[in-house]
Amino acid sequence: MLAIPVLGFLVMLLFGCASPYQRHKTTQTLAIDLEPQVLKTAGIAFITPSSATGQEEDRQALALSFTEVLKKARPDLRVVTLPETLGAINRAGLASEYRQMFEDYRLTGIFDRETLANISQLTGARYLAQLKLGGFRQDAKNRWGALGIRMLETKTTSLRLYLQIWNGESGSIVWEGSQELMTSHESLMEDAIAFKTVVEQSAVELLAHLP
Repeated sequence: MLAIPVLGFLVMLLFGCASPYQRHKTTQTLAIDLEPQVLKTAGIAFITPSSATGQEEDRQALALSFTEVLKKARPDLRVVTLPETLGAINRAGLASEYRQMFEDYRLTGIFDRETLANISQLTGARYLAQLKLGGFRQDAKNRWGALGIRMLETKTTSLRLYLQIWNGESGSIVWEGSQELMTSHESLMEDAIAFKTVVEQSAVELLAHLP
């Protein structure tokens, strides 16, 4: 009989001990040849993101969430979304050329200049943005239990994100940045931080450095 009130007291105590979100972030950027006013007038189009092996299915969600944040953070920019870019490429019959460009990029880290120029012309945007998902991980560690029942867990989510902006006319990288974000909190619930949420947080941090 004593176990019930004791357990109830422990649950109340644990609710009081649940911690707020803690974030640890590292941001690096390199501005090579990107002028703020030129970016505003020339437009920017997203091409297919790349990802670490095993996370290919996250690429579309990554582009969608990142683009939404960019539009809110920089309403002064003309943004061509990934679906719009892919549609323009497919309508022009350049799907094979586009695929080959990414095959070459996987080996060399270089996008073919002629293909970039074609994409830039099709989308009407001089600058092309490519995201890279370096890693995404969610962990949960049991912190405390009562009477054999899991009571409190530390939930940790980590994300490594990269952004390169290419000049579609010259075929050169004009800006790049990386963002590493780790978020953790203690909770009684099964409430892992969603992929969309952590991408949006990283995008806000990264885009704050965009000219």
